[in-house]
Amino acid sequence: MYDITVIPGDGIGLEVMDATLHVLEALNIELNYIKAYAGNECFKRTGTTIPNDTIKLTRESDATLFGAVTTVPGQNSAIITLRKAMDLYVNIRPVKSREGVRSLFKDIDFVILRENTEGLYSGVEEYTEAGATALRVVTKKSSQRICKFAFEYAKKTKRHKVTAIHKANILKKTDGLFKDIFYDMAQQYPDIKAEDKYVDAAALFLITNPKEFDCIVTTNLFGDILSDEGAGLVGGLGLAPSANIGNDHGLFEPVHGSAPALTGMGIANPSAMILSAVMMLNYLKEFQEANKLEKSLEAVLREGKVVTPDLGGKSKTIEMALEVKRKLSKINLKKIIKNDD
Repeated sequence: MYDITVIPGDGIGLEVMDATLHVLEALNIELNYIKAYAGNECFKRTGTTIPNDTIKLTRESDATLFGAVTTVPGQNSAIITLRKAMDLYVNIRPVKSREGVRSLFKDIDFVILRENTEGLYSGVEEYTEAGATALRVVTKKSSQRICKFAFEYAKKTKRHKVTAIHKANILKKTDGLFKDIFYDMAQQYPDIKAEDKYVDAAALFLITNPKEFDCIVTTNLFGDILSDEGAGLVGGLGLAPSANIGNDHGLFEPVHGSAPALTGMGIANPSAMILSAVMMLNYLKEFQEANKLEKSLEAVLREGKVVTPDLGGKSKTIEMALEVKRKLSKINLKKIIKNDD
């Protein structure tokens, strides 16, 4: 049995989380859910966007599922606070086209690995007489471990190329350091091709020739922006999952936000949340269950009969989730019958 901290958050975060938990009922493993709170509604009740109890629960659990939160003006971001508190230094964002989903390109399959704890998201800002300043923090330690993770990830997942994205021609010290550390690390992995691109050129190539990318490693802000661009290539944010990984903890969340305009309509696409749960299962080394869950979702997307409006259908969030659950239950039933034979 695994202890899973569940943080639904705000808006459609609650809806896609509820839908996903329904789907996970069909797994052949036992998950013990521990509910925790963060975000705007939490702030209204407690005066903080993320209580210490929530951070404590995430530290004590085997993994965390995080829905989406509404940003509270003038307050610390709940998810950024949690990433830093847990030292979740890498954000993994797969970009993969799915059969049955209308997208700009077919057969896209690359991943963006984003440094997750510093950069312009350091949170060090101040007002000045002229306006305001923000401190962009790029350290040797964080650059080394994200670059090492990228090459190890490429090796483990049988990817053949890692591309560092930066702006070292302008940000000569911060991105210059990141680029140098990337190539130093590349020497330890001679079987994996290493290259680098300026972030503006990379943004162009993602649109014109996305299949040239395999594994991208980059700093915090660039990774945040490019991963949303990547999601646009394969059907939108409703299909974009992510994992926040540290040495001891893993947190899994859809890339999309809380979408207040959609809240209560029951039409949010649950795919990104379900795919984030797939990433969680892989993190827990439940590879067979992860594969079955992903295949079940892919079958629903491919058929296109019970999908949400953003996917061209007319179904509700929970209806699509229950269809995925039916597919997953059928896979497990076939396995049981086969084993009985």
